[in-house]
Amino acid sequence: MAATRRRTGASGRRRWPRRVLVTLLFVLVLLVGYGAGLYFWADQRLRTTEAFGDDSDRPTGGKGTDWLLVGSDSRADLTPEQRKQLHVGNDGGLNTDTIMILHYGDSGPYLVSIPRDSYVPIPGHGRGKINSAYSMGGAKLLTRTVEQATGLRLDHYAEISFLGLVDVVDSIGGVRICVPDGGLRDEKSGADFDAGCQDMDGVQALQYARARYSDPQGDLGRVKRQRQLVDAIADKALGPSVALPPWKLIPFVRTTLDALTVDPGTGVGALASMGLKVRDLAGTATVPVASEPYVPGAGDVVEWDRDKARRLFTALKDDTAIPTFDSK
Repeated sequence: MAATRRRTGASGRRRWPRRVLVTLLFVLVLLVGYGAGLYFWADQRLRTTEAFGDDSDRPTGGKGTDWLLVGSDSRADLTPEQRKQLHVGNDGGLNTDTIMILHYGDSGPYLVSIPRDSYVPIPGHGRGKINSAYSMGGAKLLTRTVEQATGLRLDHYAEISFLGLVDVVDSIGGVRICVPDGGLRDEKSGADFDAGCQDMDGVQALQYARARYSDPQGDLGRVKRQRQLVDAIADKALGPSVALPPWKLIPFVRTTLDALTVDPGTGVGALASMGLKVRDLAGTATVPVASEPYVPGAGDVVEWDRDKARRLFTALKDDTAIPTFDSK
């Protein structure tokens, strides 16, 4: 009997690696099935818009991948109470509050902010502020304007609204933002923050990112806070507290998909890749500015430093390191 027990024990020990292997394979199958199901569900949920025009009117492609990331100032889906809470007013126009280019390839990833008041040629409309291109011709005119101003051929387009940004931040339980010395207070955006690192919910994050009137740098200061917010969202969303538990990940994915509008060629896989790149930025920059004159009919505008801007966009197109001016 003892010998039998020893044989059984030895056999059990020999079977133990097989049991572990079978268990691991079973878990892997469940994870693959879960992932595939989530991927299919997410891909079907994406909202799209035609964002690019005819190839004949677009720049030649460069190396690497270029995204146009846009934050629209649409108030269409906001109730009067939400407009008051978010300090966005009742303007019926539709411009772009945030315009960024994300580039990655052998070099990067780099996130480049385009000031919304950049004074550039808008095809068919003369010169104007770049953020007005959207209101004149939607995503297609905006991408065409950006491509012609930068010489870059964009590969993907992604847009999010005021309320969408608030919902995304809230879906991950808020973000950690470090406010510079002196704090930040802006009556128009609602920002009221002391200096130091602090947790912000969706409304507070929007107020922080949109503040510009009390900032001596104006729109140029705002684009830095917008990049800071993008980095904070990516860091939190791709961290273990959100990315691993399905009860956290699925609500975040659902909220993000509901908040985004992308071009038809952009799927969930491309969005996931973009999110990972944003979390691991090699550098950030703002298009170099030469002056901020007043233009009759347009107001205060931003004029690019043409030589420095050309060097920046050439580096992006060639997929090489961006110049060091105003980089992170």
